[in-house]
Amino acid sequence: MKKIALMTLLFTVGFPAYADSCLDKEKLIALDQHYETAIQQADVKFLGKLLADEFYWVHNLASLKENKTQLLTRIQKEEKPKARRSHDLSVRQLQNTAVVEGLSSVEKWNVDGKTFRTSRYQVTRTYVDVNGECRLLAIQSMKVWSSDGK
Repeated sequence: MKKIALMTLLFTVGFPAYADSCLDKEKLIALDQHYETAIQQADVKFLGKLLADEFYWVHNLASLKENKTQLLTRIQKEEKPKARRSHDLSVRQLQNTAVVEGLSSVEKWNVDGKTFRTSRYQVTRTYVDVNGECRLLAIQSMKVWSSDGK
């Protein structure tokens, strides 16, 4: 009986418990959806906390590369998109790092203000558990489709 208790203790202590971590799959996908909403609404308070100081985003075909300060500045100046959402997401995790991979669809208003266009991106977002809180470290995005054919 003592051997079973000891083995259980060693097994529990010997492996990190990520069930309570921000990297738990369901929690991370919810956080990633919150990220999309924050980008759409230019929620710099939330993003300022979520983005790691070392954050870096490589956009479509490296047409734009941004650090944390550049992203927060840009989203405050741009017209807010009609909608943003991630879908078809999967999560890969190794120790204190997880990668969320999937599609992000962004709807932006056309000049007429009545119609909109949609762009779909393949995205990879890397999150790191830092003392129990997730930080978004890096993003790479690649446009895979657009309703306007561009």
